[in-house]
Formats: sequence, structure tokens, C-alpha cells
Amino acid sequence: MTTTVQPTDASTDLIATGPAPDPRELTRPSERRTASTLGEGYVGARYLQLVLVLGALVAIGALTIDTYLPALPSLTEDFRTTAPTAQLTITGLMAGLGVGQLVVGPLSDAVGRRRPLITGLVAHGLMSVLCALAPTIELLIVARVLQGLAGAAVSVVAMAMVRDLFSGVRAARLLSRLTLVMGISPILAPTLGSALLRLTAWRGIFVFLAVVAALLTVLAVLALPETLPPARRVPARLRSSLTSYARLFRDPTYLIMVVVAGLMFATVFGYIGGSSFVLQEYFKLTPQQYGIAFGVTALGLIVATQINPALVQRFTPVAVLRAGVLLGFVGAALMVVAAATGFGGLIGFMAPLWITIAGAGLTFPNAPAIALTRHGESAGTAAALLGAAQFMISGISAPLVGALADGTPVPMAAVMAGASGLAVVLILAGRRLFADVEA
Repeated sequence: MTTTVQPTDASTDLIATGPAPDPRELTRPSERRTASTLGEGYVGARYLQLVLVLGALVAIGALTIDTYLPALPSLTEDFRTTAPTAQLTITGLMAGLGVGQLVVGPLSDAVGRRRPLITGLVAHGLMSVLCALAPTIELLIVARVLQGLAGAAVSVVAMAMVRDLFSGVRAARLLSRLTLVMGISPILAPTLGSALLRLTAWRGIFVFLAVVAALLTVLAVLALPETLPPARRVPARLRSSLTSYARLFRDPTYLIMVVVAGLMFATVFGYIGGSSFVLQEYFKLTPQQYGIAFGVTALGLIVATQINPALVQRFTPVAVLRAGVLLGFVGAALMVVAAATGFGGLIGFMAPLWITIAGAGLTFPNAPAIALTRHGESAGTAAALLGAAQFMISGISAPLVGALADGTPVPMAAVMAGASGLAVVLILAGRRLFADVEA
């Protein structure tokens, strides 16, 4: 059920008159008539400010995960522990990010967006300091789990704010900008981590993360108003939370979008997890050449996310999503062929990889836009389940690439093809379900 927004003290300054909603927005007919007007005041410089602030917020997850990766060997040596134990600091963080979103989503639907967001940023900064000071690997693992819980609050609230303000095509446009940040951040973050390690020890990376969290806290306090008026909030009760999740699980279109988003993230994470071995050890690239290869890959994601707003304006987000998933699978299948036969050498492998990442770039903004638009009355809960599923599904791909490693690029390509292939199956199986959102 959608509630009509009533002006309140928290939202009066956000409500403005503006053009009628785009008739192609992905809302059901009843929702089009009662769509929130909160986002209509965001135009020009104000819209740009919103994009920049939300972009900085969604980047904190990638910075927390990937800036730290180059430090794992030195951390293992400092604590005199094993590599699998040190990798638990990554596993713990991912677990915190996934579980935290399931809790923060319903909470933000009950108390509004600002309080969970600011609390999460402050907690993230404090946990970063604790990580920097951790005297044992065990305490570091615990601190990383807590850091993940805090980071979950930031990412899920940022996504819910998009749905509070916009829907359908407008949401897809904004999510395209945010996806650009989300896609580039995990690719550039390891390079940033390597640069920091030239200046400081691994503990300095966590000091850097604490400073970033502090700056983002100030930015959120000054630049982000409350986007969920009291009239639209849902009481924070266990029964209501379970009811919200049950409602989501009864929506097959939402579930397909969630799993498709997770599978396409798994496709990209398979590349991130296996690329170091494949590009540096198999194809014999130097670290500098490896960085260039990452940049070329990032270009595919940039191009896709930047043309997505024009594509969803001309077509529908569902149509663009379908094309992105198919493109990703075709590219990954060609990667398997190139890896198995050696055809074309490095170029023969990188060209379809670029296609795969570009296809994922068309998927990332549209799957959340479709999923969240259908559940504006519980956007926080819907964003939470979406984010948790993405972390849980994509978290499997990188370890799977390692487990299947045989000294060739085939395992990485096969995992990417498998994940994107499953996404294609779901998209094709759900064609009839998408009729209402393509109308």
C-alpha cells in the first residue's frame, strides 16, 4: 500500500511543484497517482549535490573492502598468522555488510533515514580506529565484522533515499550515476591501498578509512535532509519487519531482480577475485600493466552506466536490463572459449571481458530501480534485502575461482559465465512477470 505524502516539518523544504511524472516510470497505476513529490525539488545544482553526496556514501563499502586487499600479506606477517586466518578479516566484513542490511533496512523505515545513516558513519569511523589499533588478529576480525555492520547502514540508507525521492526512470538515472561510483570504486581502491602502503604500514589504511568516515559524517549532516517524512514511516516491530520481508518474498518480480543483481555482481566479483593471478601470473603483466588493464575494464563499466540514462529514456529499464544480462553472458561465454583455446592471446581474452563488464554496467542500475520502485512503502527493507543478497551471492564467486584454480584463466571465465548464465535463465523465465513494469 502506498501512502500519500503529507507536508511535515521534516519534509516541507523538500516539496516543490514540478512536471508530471514520466508515464513510463516503473510504478503500478495506483502508485503513479500517489507518487511522492519529494524529488521534484532536486534540479540543477541541488541534484548534482545529491548525486555527489550519495555517490560518496555508496563508495564507502568498496573502500572498506578493497583498499585493504594489498595489505593482507604484510598483515599476515605482522600477526604471524596464516593466510586463511587473515582472510577471515574479509569474510567477517562481508558477513557484517550482508547481515547489517537486513537489520538497518526495517529500522530506517521506522525512524527515518538520517539517524541510521549518521550513526552508521560514526560507528564506521570508530571501528576503523579499532582496526588500526587491534593488537591481535582475533580482535581485528571482530572489529571488521562490526565495521561491516556499520557500513551496511550507510549503503542501505543511501539506496533507500533514492527510492524516497524518485521512482522508475528517474530512479534508474540516479542509480546509473551511483553505479558508476560503485563500479569504479572496487577497481581503483586496491591501487589506492597500494599507494597508501608506500607511505605507511597496513594500520595506516584504517586511519585513512576513519578520516573518510569522519568527513562523510560532516557531509551527511550538512547536505542530506530527512527524505522519509513521519507520515510514511512504519513502526519498528519484529512482527511488522517479518511482515515486510514476507511481502517481498511473495513478489516474484522483486525476487528475480534481487537474484539477477546478485548474480551479475558475482560475475564482476569473479573477475576481481581472479584477475591478479590471471593477468599478472598467466599473462605475465607487470603491476603497472595490471593497473592499466583494470582501467580498461573500468572504462567498459563507465561507458555502460553513462549511456544507461539515455537508454532507459528511449526504452524501458526492463528492456535495458535484459540486454545487459544477455550481453554479459555472451561476453563471458566468449571468455571461456578464449581461455580454453588461447585464441587471440591477451587481447582475445580482454575484449570479451570488457563486453561482460559493460553488460553488468547496464544491469546494476536497472535491477535495483525495478525492485525498489515496486516497494516504495518499505524501501528501506527492500533495499536491505537487495543489498544483503548481492553481498551473499557475489561473495561466493571469488572463493570459487580460487577453489577451481588450475593455472589457466578458464576457472575465472567459467565462474563468470555460470553466474551471468543463471541471470539470463531468470530473466527469460520471468518475461511474463515483467509485463506490468514495462507498460
